[in-house]
Amino acid sequence: MKLYTKTGDSGQTSLIGGRVRKDDARVEAYGTIDELNCFVSLAAAEAAKHGELAEMAALLIEIGQELFDCGSDLAYAVEGAPLKISGEPAVRLENWIDKYSAEAPEITKFILPGGSSVSAQLHVCRTVCRRAERRVVTLAAEHPINQEVLKYLNRLSDFFFAAARAANAKLGVPDIEYVRSAEVFRKAKK
Repeated sequence: MKLYTKTGDSGQTSLIGGRVRKDDARVEAYGTIDELNCFVSLAAAEAAKHGELAEMAALLIEIGQELFDCGSDLAYAVEGAPLKISGEPAVRLENWIDKYSAEAPEITKFILPGGSSVSAQLHVCRTVCRRAERRVVTLAAEHPINQEVLKYLNRLSDFFFAAARAANAKLGVPDIEYVRSAEVFRKAKK
């Protein structure tokens, strides 16, 4: 199988159900999800280097599978296509967010991305995820989409924040506080 087809040389690409320009909102949305998936794979590879983050690395690989499903759901230009993402993955993300939030110290101030390399990469995932979410919102304003994809991306960016903080905690690396931040988060009541 050849990797190049030459069918996109004119600036168009194929979707399931038709051809569109390569800068079409649908292509922008699933293309940004594809970009996010590459960063997730990078974070998973970095996490896998640390035994204490093996579970997180496995979760990131699972997220990669789900991101592929999200992109697939958005690649349909016809209604009634079989969808892959349901509400269950977003609920599972909420459980993982709660778990990782409990593993990190209380936060009272804004933090900068970073600390450890794994945490920095997860923060990159968080910001690319937010961009993917914005692209999907744009697409949803123009065409019907699987709304579960939007919900999933919204939870996923929160997951990356919680996982980044948990990675730092597990590796014994403190978060980097934004030095000009006031105390903006209230301590949890016990």
